[in-house]
Amino acid sequence: MDAYTDGIVLKQTKILNGRRMVTLFTRDYGKIGAGTNIAGTGRGKSPLAVRPFTFGHYGLKKGRSAWHINGAEVSRSFYRIAEDADKFINCSYVLEFTEKLLPEELPAPELFALTLEYFDMMEHRRKKFDSITVVFLFKAIDIWGAAPELEKCALCGSIPVERVYFGVRDGGIVCGACRDALRDAENLHDSRGDRLLYPLDFGILNVMCYFLERPLRDFEHLALDEPVLLALKRIVKEHAAWHLGIGGLNSEEFLAAF
Repeated sequence: MDAYTDGIVLKQTKILNGRRMVTLFTRDYGKIGAGTNIAGTGRGKSPLAVRPFTFGHYGLKKGRSAWHINGAEVSRSFYRIAEDADKFINCSYVLEFTEKLLPEELPAPELFALTLEYFDMMEHRRKKFDSITVVFLFKAIDIWGAAPELEKCALCGSIPVERVYFGVRDGGIVCGACRDALRDAENLHDSRGDRLLYPLDFGILNVMCYFLERPLRDFEHLALDEPVLLALKRIVKEHAAWHLGIGGLNSEEFLAAF
């Protein structure tokens, strides 16, 4: 089968005889792994087309068990991402997170558009890169149908009015009464002693709701205060690890705050 589609390069690996394996997030076929003879180094547009952070148009051929990239044209290279170390680390984290989130060959056009928009915003951004990254993560999880419950208690369905907590295991906010019941049952910790239920400020809750209500572009100039940012990072990281199995990413080693 011959096919043509737009794609974002998530990862590239050198294999035997000068060939490369490219993990490509395509608009029409979702995430695919495709072999290619296109060199990944050197000058010109051909090597650029198979490097991470590149958005291009790809000619594909699918055999019985594998995809092959026959040709590629660069639509846009987000080269400015590499000009700042913090920006590069944030974007690398998003590439790895997206690669882990996507199953093979399942189209995800809404997530594809979100990823392109994120890179466009990050390329032109000069500071507070992680503010945009944390919004992207919440919205990506929401697109995948795994957003935390933020409107009512995930356990009893009531709307908290005095105290509110975030329950990682429970997938959303937990009211004070349910929290007290869990405490009495001594279920606040898992087998390793990691805390899975912790107090949540109503202001932070409102920020999360706003993230999910508005398009990513509305947050182009967002600069979160450090305490709020740290709380949101903790929530989205632990939620993704527990409910989607996305944790321990290689880029986390360099993105210390995550």
